[in-house]
Amino acid sequence: MTPRRIAFAGFALAALAAYLAVPPLTLRTALPSIVLALAGAAAGVVAAREGEKRLGWAAAVTAAVAGLLAIVFTSSPEAELERVFVWSALAAAMLRYATPLIFGALGGVMSERAGVVNIGLEGMMLAGAFFGAWGADVTNGWVGGILIGMAAGAVFGAVHALFAVSLRADQIVSGTAINFLSLGITGYLFVKIYGDQGTPDQLPAVPDLHLPVGWIPFAGAALEQLNLLVWAALLCVAGASVYLFRTAAGLRHRSVGENPLAADTAGISVTRTRYLAVIGSGTLAALGGAFLSIGFVHSFNEGMTAGRGFIALAAVIFGRWYPGGALAAALLFGFSSALAQRLPELSPSTATLFQALPYLLTLVAVAGLVGRSRPPAADGIPYERH
Repeated sequence: MTPRRIAFAGFALAALAAYLAVPPLTLRTALPSIVLALAGAAAGVVAAREGEKRLGWAAAVTAAVAGLLAIVFTSSPEAELERVFVWSALAAAMLRYATPLIFGALGGVMSERAGVVNIGLEGMMLAGAFFGAWGADVTNGWVGGILIGMAAGAVFGAVHALFAVSLRADQIVSGTAINFLSLGITGYLFVKIYGDQGTPDQLPAVPDLHLPVGWIPFAGAALEQLNLLVWAALLCVAGASVYLFRTAAGLRHRSVGENPLAADTAGISVTRTRYLAVIGSGTLAALGGAFLSIGFVHSFNEGMTAGRGFIALAAVIFGRWYPGGALAAALLFGFSSALAQRLPELSPSTATLFQALPYLLTLVAVAGLVGRSRPPAADGIPYERH
């Protein structure tokens, strides 16, 4: 067995160690979980010594955390565990928390596959959240809100493309400026338009889609009533995968991010492709923000994205610049957010600590699990036609 597979075996043992202590199994002794966690940690150490250092040590740390969690779970009352670990509710919450991350991560994938780093996902998402809410208010309909929110994201994307592509500015600096610009504009307009009253209570909301799938084991209850934009996000993942890897346009898109000089020589407009990619990136990120304001929370608050754009950027890296990988990463972060909302029932005194779980997971993913990730070769490199 290769060191990489040994490391993944360590992750699997860690997951099993934690799972044994929660419903529906709910073992009341921590011994089996501790044994599995020790085995997972040993597998991680072996993988690290065989050369798979990042994955190996990450597996060892994960196994240690899983063992500690198992001890906490087995010492908690069974009734509290059953309230926390309602898997259908957790799955539904995971999809809701993951949806803005999916849209943002897809935007990052589209931009970076064309060679432009988009640190401004946070600002574009925030713009989508505000203008989505404002658009729904002024048009008295959620469709108008989504369209206006997407348009706002496209405008911010175009501004980022102007500086990153045409003016060949530092893309990190440009994206950071977009974040501050969006924070300032949305904050000013929110106070100017709504003052101390906030957005209206009856803000038009994106509807839920009701499907008769409750009979499906485990997942049925989670899928029975989900917001329309949740399904839209999943469809966008499939569409982006087909576009990037099954169409000629997608091949041209990726070629601009890998070797813009060769693409230019072949007659592909690098500037046009990058502009469209960054504008599309802003549109997708704004959809994630619009979901937050008129699909999830049903209101807007200043800075309500709360770092989700940066988590989406981490999902891009964690997913190795693939739409499917970004989806998996967003679901992982979404699950951690859903779990963080429920774990305080086990220990109210550590509620604040649990809220940091998604951000901690982001740090672990970027720092420890993606050491072998290779971005597009021309990612972040301005192109100047000679």
